[in-house]
Amino acid sequence: MKILLVKLSSLGDVVHALPVVQDIAAALPGAQIDWVVEKSFAPLLARCAGVHRVIPCRIRHWRKSPLAAVTRGEWTAFKALLRQQSYDAVIDLQGLTKSALVARLARLAPGGKRYALANQTDGSGYEAPTRWVADVAIEIAPRTGAVQRSRELAARALGYTPLPAPDFGLKRPPAQAERAQSATEKIASNTVALVHGTSRADKEWPLAHWVALGQRLIAAGYPVALAHGSAKELATSQAIAQALGAARATVWPLLTLDALTDQLAHCAGVIGVDSGVSHIAVALDLPHVQIYNFDTAWRTGPDPRTQSRQVSVFAQPTPSVDAVWQAWLGCSTGLVQPVAAR
Repeated sequence: MKILLVKLSSLGDVVHALPVVQDIAAALPGAQIDWVVEKSFAPLLARCAGVHRVIPCRIRHWRKSPLAAVTRGEWTAFKALLRQQSYDAVIDLQGLTKSALVARLARLAPGGKRYALANQTDGSGYEAPTRWVADVAIEIAPRTGAVQRSRELAARALGYTPLPAPDFGLKRPPAQAERAQSATEKIASNTVALVHGTSRADKEWPLAHWVALGQRLIAAGYPVALAHGSAKELATSQAIAQALGAARATVWPLLTLDALTDQLAHCAGVIGVDSGVSHIAVALDLPHVQIYNFDTAWRTGPDPRTQSRQVSVFAQPTPSVDAVWQAWLGCSTGLVQPVAAR
């Protein structure tokens, strides 16, 4: 059976959909699973066990200059690549107009069908064309978490029962890990990465909180590493590192998504705000605390019923340093409990 998954962006959304691959592989041995995704996220899918072919696109870029000659050329090449294979099932996991367009362009095998969401779930994006394009539109309960939404949609489309717990498929063999780490500075195995960067300012945690948390980690014997993906995030990482002292706090260089994933995989754990990089930490099954200023952890955060080494901390206007620290102690000792500091 040949299956095409369509989940184009963003980074966190792509990570949330990864367990679909392992669910399908377990239920339908021998199935060929291809995936269409934004080119910038393709390296993550390339390392996901069970993905046969990653089909990159640049829809975010193309829509900025849709009539440009280079856009037309790249779009034509993408369509040709997409249609090289015919599929028994095309599953639009995203539910947007752009993903519906990709699903419509994909070629079906005789008897093949397109599947998509029939409705919007709480807190998610949804646009009607995904339902219009589908041969079968599947309704999902409104209050369904992001990981569960994709897993349930695919399972109901293909007629199987998902695995008991989500498996993101990002585990790597030791040899690959050594090759990957040789490309960047080797880090101590007890390093804790702090992920402060996010695309939304209202998801950020105060700089003073990061410094205070870093001081607690260093006092407990954990070196601290700081990642960044922009000039603004670099400035924040440098400010935190300067306050903590260069001997125990390291600012990583700007890393590709693949290299950043490798570096995180070598850490003892990660503490971060609600962001794509934090969701990668969950996918790597690292001890992880995810910080929320909004009561949305139920939708995008780790599920305490099935994920034993991660926890979300929520409070308004923002969680305290002590709440995050206590959550980290639980993660690092395996005594994880959901935390809501109000």
